[in-house]
Formats: sequence, C-alpha cells, structure tokens
Amino acid sequence: MSGKNSETTDTPGSPEQVANECETVDAIVKEYVATVTLNRPDARNALNAQLRAELKDVLDAVEADPDVRVVVLTGANEAKAFVAGADVKELRQRDAMEQREASKRPRVYEYVDDLEKPVIGALNGHALGGGCELAQACDVRIAHERAKLGQPEINLGIMPGGGGTQRLTRLVGEGQAMRLVLSGEIIDAEEAHDIGLVDEVCSDDEFEDRVYELAGRMAEKSPKALELAKKAVKASSRMDLEAGIEYEAELFALLFASEDKNEGIDAFLEDREPEWEDR
Repeated sequence: MSGKNSETTDTPGSPEQVANECETVDAIVKEYVATVTLNRPDARNALNAQLRAELKDVLDAVEADPDVRVVVLTGANEAKAFVAGADVKELRQRDAMEQREASKRPRVYEYVDDLEKPVIGALNGHALGGGCELAQACDVRIAHERAKLGQPEINLGIMPGGGGTQRLTRLVGEGQAMRLVLSGEIIDAEEAHDIGLVDEVCSDDEFEDRVYELAGRMAEKSPKALELAKKAVKASSRMDLEAGIEYEAELFALLFASEDKNEGIDAFLEDREPEWEDR
C-alpha cells in the first residue's frame, strides 16, 4: 500500500531513513501522512522480537518528525495479513519469568496507543491475536472486506496479553469480548464492524482510497489540535465523566494559547485555507 500524495524530501532521522535500516518495517511520508508497513511476509507479519523492536524505532522517528501529522499502520500486501499474531515459536521457548520481562511496557501496543499523532489501522488482511491487539491500539480501524479478526490465544492454552482483554472490552462490551476471548472464535470484517471492533469495512477497490481520504482529512488540521483532541477522546474510556469533562475543558483552554487557534479562526473569517504552524 502507498499513499496518495506527492513525496516529501527524505531527511536524516526521518521515518524513511530509520525504516531503511530495518528488515521488517517500511515507512514512507507523503504530505504529512506516514505509512508504516509491517513487512515480514514469510510469517504473515507475525510479531517476533525483531519486528517489535524495529516498529518501535520507526514509531519513535514518526513521533519526532514535524512533517508527520497522521500515521497509517498496515501490513505488506505480500503477507496477505495485517498481523497474523505473535510468533508462536518465541512464545513456546519462554517461561514465566522470561514472559514477564518481554511484557514490560512500553510494548508495541503502548507505542501505538500513546503516539501523539492519530493512527489509522488499515487492516488489509487477518488481524489475529497480537495483531488484533495491535489493531485495537489504533485510533481508527478500517478493514478490508477480506480481513478476519479474533483473539485465538485460548486455543493455545493461553490468553490475550497485549491489552486484548482491556481494549477489546472497551470497544465491543464485556459480553462480546468474553465471547471472542473465551471461544477463540475468528470473525469476518462485517461482523467485526457490527460489534464495533472496526469502524469501517471497504471493498478491494475502495479500501486504499478510503484510508488515505480519511488520513488526508486529518492531516489538513492543526497538529496541536489533533494531538489534544486525541488525548481528550482517549480519556473518555479512562476517566469518570466528571473528570473527563474537566480534562477536556483544560485541553480546550490550552489551545487558546496557540497561534494555530488564531490562524484557524482568522482563516475561517477570511474565507481561506489555514496555514498551520504547530504552535
């Protein structure tokens, strides 16, 4: 998958440069949208230690790059999957102490969830186990009609360990989460949409266009407003209502100290496109 816009210049430390040093993650930045592609096709993008480490490095570069306002996270088309799951061979070799060490945060799930910039999960294929948990960490999930989703860990005598019992429950409710986690059932994209696990389902000829249409709409906005609006929405599932409303009001007021707030209102009043400065 590739973006729809003209390319930006590659600079040292950019996501492209960092990804060039990686074997399992690719990145390209076009007009404020970074496409980060998981590329381990021989294992259907299964999350092994190398892919996890390289994804963290690329996301660090994405976070630091002022030319990135929105992230699209997807899988290489050759893999025919978003992420098919964790690397089961690695899991088999670990004892409890080794798994506790591997589970120390921040993991790739927290890297995606905590990114200040919006993340669109472009689920171009199976998102199972750790792949479903990675999708849940994204801010918006758009699924290809061929995608399958689920938490089949129970079939291996284990359970979700990348946030699946927590983020999944917040997305689909306790009953549906219990059904998927305790049965290991794998569902198609349409059912995932029906229960709220994904936000949109697209056919093959619509999928890429829709992903980048949405990414482009977000990327047109003030970076500071995007960051604080994302924080406020995330807080809605992590605070009680009164605390969340107070938090929202504080973030709203903070934007009134930004030059982008003045630029946005002036552009509206003058009937022109705003020129954001991210300050």
